[in-house]
Amino acid sequence: MDRAQKERLVPHSRRFPLKGGPGVVGQCRDLTRQVLDEWYRPSGPTAGMITADVLLLVSEIVTNACLHGGAPTELRLDRAPGRLWVQVSDSSPEQPRPRSRHRAARAHGHGLYLLQRLSAAWGWMPRDTGKVVWFMVRVPD
Repeated sequence: MDRAQKERLVPHSRRFPLKGGPGVVGQCRDLTRQVLDEWYRPSGPTAGMITADVLLLVSEIVTNACLHGGAPTELRLDRAPGRLWVQVSDSSPEQPRPRSRHRAARAHGHGLYLLQRLSAAWGWMPRDTGKVVWFMVRVPD
C-alpha cells in the first residue's frame, strides 16, 4: 500500500464530546496524544517538540474553557497536509482576551500568550450556544 492509499484510510477529523469536571484537561491531552500518534507516528526531535507544543496548547485552551467558559463541551482535531487544527468549544459567548498585560513572573495568565507564541494562528468563533477557540500549527507532511 503506498502513502496516498494509507493517507485515505486515516480520518481527517476527530471529535470528542466532553463533560467538564475533574480530569478534563488531562483527558483532552490524552485524546490529543492518541490522535497525534495515529496521524503522525512521531519520530525524531522535531516531531516530539511539535507534540509537546500541541499538548501544552490543548492544556491551555481547555483550562481557559474551564476557568472562563463554563466548561469545555467538545474537543476537535482536524488535519490537512502540513497543518493541524485544534478546537475547543465551551458554553460562554465571551471573547477570549488577556485579563492584563503578560508578565512572565506571574503564576497564571499565560494561555493566550502561549497561543500567540507557539501556534501559527489562533482565534475564536461565536456559536449559538457559546464559542469555539481554535489554534493551528504546522506539522511535517
